[in-house]
Amino acid sequence: MNENNSFIPFTICCGDRLFRYEAPVVMGILNVTPDSFYDGGRYMGEKQIVERAIQMAEEGADIIDIGAVSTRPGAQMLTPEEEAKRLAAAVSIVRRQLSDAVISVDTCFSHPARVAVDAGADIINDISGGAFDPDMFKTVADLRTPYILMHNPCGTVDDPAGIKHLSGDASDDITASAVMHLSQLNVRLREMGVRDVIIDPGFGFSKTLDQNYRLLNRIGEFRTFFPNNPLLVALSRKSMIYRLLDTTPDDAFTGTVALHTAALLQGAQMLRVHDVRATKQTIAVISKLTSTL
Repeated sequence: MNENNSFIPFTICCGDRLFRYEAPVVMGILNVTPDSFYDGGRYMGEKQIVERAIQMAEEGADIIDIGAVSTRPGAQMLTPEEEAKRLAAAVSIVRRQLSDAVISVDTCFSHPARVAVDAGADIINDISGGAFDPDMFKTVADLRTPYILMHNPCGTVDDPAGIKHLSGDASDDITASAVMHLSQLNVRLREMGVRDVIIDPGFGFSKTLDQNYRLLNRIGEFRTFFPNNPLLVALSRKSMIYRLLDTTPDDAFTGTVALHTAALLQGAQMLRVHDVRATKQTIAVISKLTSTL
């Protein structure tokens, strides 16, 4: 393993709390949606939300990422007001049960983001990279929260048709395109005063199958281009696994572990996952392996 791809500790500031991470961070997914691609409908009630959040915390999740709207292709959008209501309710439930938890919210719109932070969220995770809502960057700057900036060259959201995932030219240098796009947005956010910008290359969003694998094969380069930004990788049970294997998200666990291993060996600092315990075990094994080099 190349020294440049070893894990680099990082800090993020969430309100009056400063967190320093000395090992890869596990972000556990909590979808309070009826139609998410893998676990839609499982965690809609308060009892299910509480049980899932506690389970992930006990398994070692460093961050709990709550989403109120599915981002799978063709998923129907809620209005920002509807999303805000669902998201704030879930954040409040988790915050009451896990007062010290670090909570991120998966939203593309400034109104739900603001309401969720008021309810106790710490981080804003925006799969649109600010493209769906022109007020998102200003809102993040005003709230002074960490922001997950994802590469998603999808343009704008089409409410009647739901979220569209476009595919670029398969011959494109997807890594160079993603780095350039994210670099421009990162500069904007820094100029607006956003202190903690987390970089997400956006696996599965507006990319072909081959582009996703080419991007993963060069994921270590993001550490070179973004030395001051934590690198988040979200691969869990995605279509780049189950379409390749001609299976389903339910049968994509082994492929997920394989891709997490590849990402960790290239220096990924955060993993967004459905399977927290297995991911913690993967990190422990890879950390032991790399510590002997």
